[in-house]
Amino acid sequence: MEAWHTWLIIAVILFILEIFTPGFVVACFGIGCLAGALMDYLHLGFEYQIIAFSVVSLILFFTLRPLVVKHLYKSAEDIKTNVDALIDQIGVVDEKIDPIEHTGRVIVGGDNWKALSLNDEVIEKGEKVQVKKIDGVKLYVIPYKSKKED
Repeated sequence: MEAWHTWLIIAVILFILEIFTPGFVVACFGIGCLAGALMDYLHLGFEYQIIAFSVVSLILFFTLRPLVVKHLYKSAEDIKTNVDALIDQIGVVDEKIDPIEHTGRVIVGGDNWKALSLNDEVIEKGEKVQVKKIDGVKLYVIPYKSKKED
């Protein structure tokens, strides 16, 4: 087996590993291995193979990788997760929200949360509310007015 076969085998292994790791890091080294394989295929010495591997890997890591990451993960910033996903959600008051007595519970997304009125108004049980703010385990809500009511 020639050295370029080894370079190719390592490249394939790195491309397979890239499938399981995010960030397009391992693939840069895989392409660098292809450059090393090309140097051996052209019957250049081991020093040239290492230089080609290193230079191509570094160039790709610092130039191509940021572009790939920018395009692959551009929508990930807009996705709300965890409690942030509750903001602007509609819920139903399960226990009367009373700002004077500091009582109130709301069911949002199947979970029962402690709720406070953002406008310091009483909201009766069964009314729909919209989550506007989250502070710890408390939701700050306002009465929900559907577009049909406007």
